[in-house]
Amino acid sequence: MNILNIKVTCGPNYWSIKNHRLVVMQLDLERLETEPTDEINGFYQRIKEVFPGLYDHQCSEGVPGGFFSRVKRGTWMGHVIEHIALELQILAGYDVGFGRTRGTGIKGQYFVVFECKDEESGRLVAEKAVSIAQDLIDGSPIDVKNFVQKIQAINIKNMPGPSTSSILKEAKARNIPVIRLEDKSTWQLGYGKYQKKIAATITSETGLMAVEMADNKKSCRKFLKELSIPIAKGDVVYSVDELKKFVGEIGFPLVAKPVDGNQGRGVTTNVKSYEAALNAFHLASKFSNGVVIERHMPGNDYRLLVIDHKVVAVARRTPAHVKGDGESTIQQLIDAVNSDEYRGDSHDSPLTKIRIGPTANSILDQKGYTLDTVLIKGEVLFLDHAANLSKGGTAEDITEQVHPEVIKMAERISHGIGLDICGIDVIAPTLDQPIESTNGVVLEVNAAPGFRMHLSPSRGKSRNVAAPVLDMLYPQNVKSRIPIIAVTGTNGKTTTTRLISHILQQNGGQIGYTTTDGIYVNDYLIQKGDCGGPQSARIILKDPTVDIAVLECARGGMLRSGLGFDQCDVGVVTNVSSDHLGLDGINTLDQMARLKSVVPDSIHSSGYAVLNADDDRVFAMRENLDCNIILFSMDSDNANLMRHRELGGISAVLENQHITIWDGKTTHTIEHVKNIPLSFGGQAGFMIENILAAVAAAYIQNASPDGIKNALNSFLPSPEQTPGRMNLFHFENYDVLIDYCHNPAGMKAIRNYINNSSYLTKIGIVCGIGDRRDEDNFEIGRISAELFDKIIIREDADLRGKAPGEVTEVVKRGIDTSPYNPQVVCIRNEKQSLLFAMENACPDSLILLCVENIDEIISLIQQQSATVINNYNHTTQVLQHAGNQ
Repeated sequence: MNILNIKVTCGPNYWSIKNHRLVVMQLDLERLETEPTDEINGFYQRIKEVFPGLYDHQCSEGVPGGFFSRVKRGTWMGHVIEHIALELQILAGYDVGFGRTRGTGIKGQYFVVFECKDEESGRLVAEKAVSIAQDLIDGSPIDVKNFVQKIQAINIKNMPGPSTSSILKEAKARNIPVIRLEDKSTWQLGYGKYQKKIAATITSETGLMAVEMADNKKSCRKFLKELSIPIAKGDVVYSVDELKKFVGEIGFPLVAKPVDGNQGRGVTTNVKSYEAALNAFHLASKFSNGVVIERHMPGNDYRLLVIDHKVVAVARRTPAHVKGDGESTIQQLIDAVNSDEYRGDSHDSPLTKIRIGPTANSILDQKGYTLDTVLIKGEVLFLDHAANLSKGGTAEDITEQVHPEVIKMAERISHGIGLDICGIDVIAPTLDQPIESTNGVVLEVNAAPGFRMHLSPSRGKSRNVAAPVLDMLYPQNVKSRIPIIAVTGTNGKTTTTRLISHILQQNGGQIGYTTTDGIYVNDYLIQKGDCGGPQSARIILKDPTVDIAVLECARGGMLRSGLGFDQCDVGVVTNVSSDHLGLDGINTLDQMARLKSVVPDSIHSSGYAVLNADDDRVFAMRENLDCNIILFSMDSDNANLMRHRELGGISAVLENQHITIWDGKTTHTIEHVKNIPLSFGGQAGFMIENILAAVAAAYIQNASPDGIKNALNSFLPSPEQTPGRMNLFHFENYDVLIDYCHNPAGMKAIRNYINNSSYLTKIGIVCGIGDRRDEDNFEIGRISAELFDKIIIREDADLRGKAPGEVTEVVKRGIDTSPYNPQVVCIRNEKQSLLFAMENACPDSLILLCVENIDEIISLIQQQSATVINNYNHTTQVLQHAGNQ
């Protein structure tokens, strides 16, 4: 078997709308294509022995043991690998279940698709599943436990900790979108201008000064004292001389801790001698220049969690410890504690295993113990000074036992320091009384407090402390999402995206949009290039200035990674035709339509799908949608459109040569097509389709009919607003039309436009595309022969895997099969082919260039003549001449 490639999706995709994180592995079974599992000696018995849990995989049988039944009767190895991949993750403790195995259209090659938790571990699972399947075939030994541990290690490394995870889980439960940012530890909640950010339990609303005050124990102590909060007697020392003097003033026992420390690092408690104080000072100095020396206070260790200046949870914490039984060694007692199923090696478990480190060794040395010492029955040995869960400590929820005065004190501290989320550490015998009455003290205030002790306490009630975080960041009726308009289809995506953005911008929005030309915010180009994929979409969704996102969703991005968002408000499908067939397992128009339907399938239930009623495959998409439907059509007599209107639906339609909106029985006449520059005097039918789609999308986003009309009139077909889309240049004796048309449907649309013109000579500079089917490139040649008097066949700079001249020969065959007999010249270079056409153009000629590099060609045209005219007034004059209007 051979893994051809592995991709991991990040949003709604061809395989699943709901399961966003999927591994899509393209696998060549090679000789196993002719060897189903029932023909592999001993395979059935071995897979049952190695993976008994596969019994729970019901597969298509729908009953336990269903998968094993399939293996016994005979199934293909791709299907087996899918289930092994899922079972490996289940054994690792992850809740996964979605999987698919489908042929790619090439004999022996399959897409093996399965759910995963993160990209890195998902790729590893795919590789291991194939390796294990081969070992099962060969009868080789398999160490499943080792594989599972590797998967767990990678997943733990990449997944957020318990505090972050709880906030993300709560956000998703409230339908608040989340995006992981590039530093991997920071997450964005919400889209565009409604976004907030979190890093652990620091939020974008957390004040820097508040964090600095909490982190600096000297400043924090001073501030607490100014608020009349009881604190332990102490101060900060910076040298051994200062330590000696201060110890003499306050006496023993003492606590030493770094000024800027956290999570108990460098802390020593219950120091009872100067020698111990000196050691504690040196330990703390490793973490900070200054060392806090304060009186050790007896009592319990408490953590009060305050969110949005309200106490939401309180825990009593106990450092890692063991209790003697008179028989077991300290190591045996530790092992017994660590055997608890709730203890793990990382933060993803409710509790952490006790580890013997420098602090524990120091404690053992002070007591004269070793790990082989047997503790007397009932003796409690604390193995750390700090009561941190990450060091093996435990926590008990006591929220409901806390005295109201203690609650008021904690909330007062939170307000005073200004932390939106903080953890307040208190030492006191109890918290069911005011701490002043029990000689309790506040030890410190913590920014970014951990949530784990409250989410999964050792004893007591679990608290959903993430909920008040979301209540604070997104109070009731505060939005987290900007409107998202997603545009897909075979042709017209970019123009439709640009026009929607223009209309909404003219109606007062701050619009971020992505196209295959680049990424823009209100027409300001922030990144140039082919940006129709999910990563580009996320750049817009991460921009805090954007009110509305209009996102072109190209085929490649949807196949490689899925959509860059979880759901959209409006989904536009322009058309479906035979472009890119034969690539990535999309071999038929029906499969292409299924791929394009990912966009409307991702619309939320109160959103709108804008569908082309003149395209049967696009119109059929409405049958599976759970959202509102808007239709657009060039035919006001379209029966589907009429039925839709009778039911109160909304449509954008060309009626009596006017762009018109039907909103139930209400009619909004927008503008005559001849007055809309993008329609090229009403001659460019494919542009009118784009206009109708854009008008429908803008209308449902509350753009007014008058606002739409004004925006249509100000949107010019030019290199500035529609680069590479019907850019017409006028020279003294001829015109040059530049367009990206690169497939048969695009050529037919151009043909319909050019056939309405009166140019005496029509010259086409065309090319095939290296990664398209031969029949598509052949068809480009055939259509070109019908349309042009002279044809120049050029080649793209990127041959996409083909040899020079290979695609040209296919285009020539298409030309030769036509009954027409145009002159044909082959000039590989795009710029040279255009120069040749311009130098040899007859008067009253039109040169159409199917362009690849729009910037170079525009520059070339501008260099050729200082009188090049590409503004709308002159374009209109040309059209009036060429279009017989």
